[in-house]
Amino acid sequence: MNLEWWHWIVLGIALVVAELAVPAFFIIWFGLGALVVGLAVLVLPISETAQVGLWVAASLAMVVLWFKVFKRGEYLQSRTRAGQSDGDSIGEIGLMSKAAEPFARGRVRFQKPLLGAEEWECMVDEPIAVGERVRVVAVEGSFLKVAKV
Repeated sequence: MNLEWWHWIVLGIALVVAELAVPAFFIIWFGLGALVVGLAVLVLPISETAQVGLWVAASLAMVVLWFKVFKRGEYLQSRTRAGQSDGDSIGEIGLMSKAAEPFARGRVRFQKPLLGAEEWECMVDEPIAVGERVRVVAVEGSFLKVAKV
């Protein structure tokens, strides 16, 4: 079977569309690699072995470019911290805005947004009064567990 330029274009479009069905955000790079090969074969006569090699190289280059350049780009630093892992929140210091008891929730306020919000309901092991400084020791569901600093 001879691989024509349009075979690569169809494969590329199929893989890009497959990304919609399988939201892994990984298949798209192989689809874009196939589109690159399709355009290259349209312009230059390339052997089938070289076409497959170009597809692998283009796909891997796009994956590496995504993870090295765009995924951890500087633009992420200015975004809110919503969606960050709870491990990044442990150790943050806040101020109690509503007193908390061991079996009654309180509220803690942070200077900068933590997990997308400035104020969170919290749980404690010992009574903490309003105005006390606290440190996040755990994230338990939609509540923070805090302790006195």
